[in-house]
Amino acid sequence: MRIDVFSIFPEYLAPLDLSLIGKARRSGLLDLTVHDLREFTHDRHRTVDDAPAGGGAGMVMKPEPWAEALGTLARGEARPTLLVPSPSGERFTQAMARELAGQDWLAFACGRYEGIDERVYEHAATLMPVRPVSLGDYVLNGGEVAVLTIVEAVARLVPGVIGNAESLVEESHEDGLLEYPVYTKPASWEGRDVPPVLMSGHHAQIERWRRDERLRRTARRRPDLIAVLSSDALDKKDRAVLLEEGWELVGSRFQPVTDPVAD
Repeated sequence: MRIDVFSIFPEYLAPLDLSLIGKARRSGLLDLTVHDLREFTHDRHRTVDDAPAGGGAGMVMKPEPWAEALGTLARGEARPTLLVPSPSGERFTQAMARELAGQDWLAFACGRYEGIDERVYEHAATLMPVRPVSLGDYVLNGGEVAVLTIVEAVARLVPGVIGNAESLVEESHEDGLLEYPVYTKPASWEGRDVPPVLMSGHHAQIERWRRDERLRRTARRRPDLIAVLSSDALDKKDRAVLLEEGWELVGSRFQPVTDPVAD
């Protein structure tokens, strides 16, 4: 996979040289390049921003440097998908990460200040697919932190980046549920024991326990995920666990159990 990142703070992306992502870069699985947006300016101050049209606080990133920078990605027949971190973008999810991991080329535009001139989005859309993406309902100082998150979430799904692909199967959000609790040695620590079933060696019981814990954890921590969970992939035991946690199946969806009104 090829990844190009444009930022006025390229050093912010240095963590992409570390851990599994860095290893994937060095092995050639990821062709990741960070570009300094200021290299696409032509004045002595390397200016990338100006006052907002119509007045107001802050500064807005100018269209000219972005147009020149993104133009370098549109010189051949192949074109990347351009992802622009923005609090007004679509919510980034594990499902989106899997979708993006199937692409050959991604590019990222890291905005700063009050954002990027809207005309840059319009211009870029004539060159390549453009997707504004949000990590959540909050605001960051710039897009670099979001890019670190998105690149790691996507790149780890590229075949070969994670050594043991089976470790990806039961992770949080892969099938709408959170991951089960994990433990290691010692079996007893500070008066707290590893659940006995995990020490039993009985693989079917361990698998059932982990499944139950995924359901319980999701119901307790992220009830919004239970509310949109389809019943099609759940068996009778799954539904019994959710009922214990206060969720009943109504039609094809789960709803909180409604206590009968006292007479």
